[in-house]
Amino acid sequence: MKNVLIFVMLLSAYGVFAQEKGITFGVKAGLNYGDNGKIEISDLSNAGSNVLSESADDRIGYHLGVFLRGNLTDKIYLKPELQYTVNNSKYDVAGTSVDYNIQKLDMPILLGAYVLGPIHVFGGPALQYMVENDLEDVRLGDVKNEFTVGLQFGAGIKLGKLNADIRYERGLSKNRAQTIDESIRVDSRPNQFILGLALDL
Repeated sequence: MKNVLIFVMLLSAYGVFAQEKGITFGVKAGLNYGDNGKIEISDLSNAGSNVLSESADDRIGYHLGVFLRGNLTDKIYLKPELQYTVNNSKYDVAGTSVDYNIQKLDMPILLGAYVLGPIHVFGGPALQYMVENDLEDVRLGDVKNEFTVGLQFGAGIKLGKLNADIRYERGLSKNRAQTIDESIRVDSRPNQFILGLALDL
C-alpha cells in the first residue's frame, strides 16, 4: 500500500508541475518483451560449488504511467516519464519451468530530437525502484539494490496527440536477488524491448 501511495503522489506532482510550467502532460502504456539475467544454483554441501547456471527465456510484461515533454528547441525535447512496470522471465531448471516476476517503478529521463517530420529518436538514463520480486515456489530475500540505473534508447512517431515508440532497455547497475542461504541467485537487471503508446492530454 505504501508503494501505491508514493506512486499516486508522484503522479500528482507531475500533473501540477505540467500545469504550472505549460509543459505537455500525457499518459502512456505498452508491452515489454525480454528477460532478466541468469539464475545460478549452488551446492552448499560441496563448498558452494556452482551446479547450474541458466539464462532466462524472453517473456511479455507491461507498463503504464505518465510523462512530461518540454521542447528545448523546435527539434529537441526533454521527456521525463514515470511508470509502473511488470517484467516477467522464465527459467528451465532441471526440466522444470520457473517464473521470475519483477514489479518496479521506472523514471526514464529522455533527450530526443525530431529527425524527419514526426519521426524522432531519443535516449537517456532510466532510474528504477524495485517494488517486488518473486521467484516461483522459492523464497527470495530482498534484491541487493532497490534503486538501480538503466539505459533506454529508441525511435518513435508523433501524430497529433498520439505517440508511439519502440525502445531498448538494459540495466546497467549490477543487481541480484538470492535466497537466505545464497544457494540460488537471480540477476534482476532488465534486458528488453519496449513498445509504447502515449496520449498528450
